[in-house]
Amino acid sequence: MTDKARIASIQIDDRSLAPAGPDAEHERKVAIFDLLEGNHFKVIGHDGGPYNVVLSLADNRLVFDISEEGGPPVRKLLLSLTALRRVIKDYFMICDSYYDAIRNSTPSQIEAIDMGRRGLHNEGSQVLTERLAEKAEVDFDTARRLFTLVCALHARS
Repeated sequence: MTDKARIASIQIDDRSLAPAGPDAEHERKVAIFDLLEGNHFKVIGHDGGPYNVVLSLADNRLVFDISEEGGPPVRKLLLSLTALRRVIKDYFMICDSYYDAIRNSTPSQIEAIDMGRRGLHNEGSQVLTERLAEKAEVDFDTARRLFTLVCALHARS
């Protein structure tokens, strides 16, 4: 991994951002912090970087608007959300169950739900990695944090 092959800054376009409660807002901030602390992101066919990325939704597509840090635009990556829609929906459903369980369930029940939640998060990360494969190279931890941010675009309070 080269020092250049990374995201230096990431923003979510406010116009795309769904209204969210304090838990979702906290998850967004943590995902951005973690992503910026360590990530691997390289635009295929581009030798530059590090990158500034703006995530947004447009015409039912996920948009990665990528520029070089302090430099010109590099590429706008568009990904269909069709492949992610089911896993995002399932992820939100299990997250709701998880938050309910924290208030009302035994530790073993919470752990079981959390394992399912992490499994769906991993699945979404894998789908995102596959959808990006011909456009950008990412490692699994980066894909996990990006998936969290993609979910942030859909999260409702």
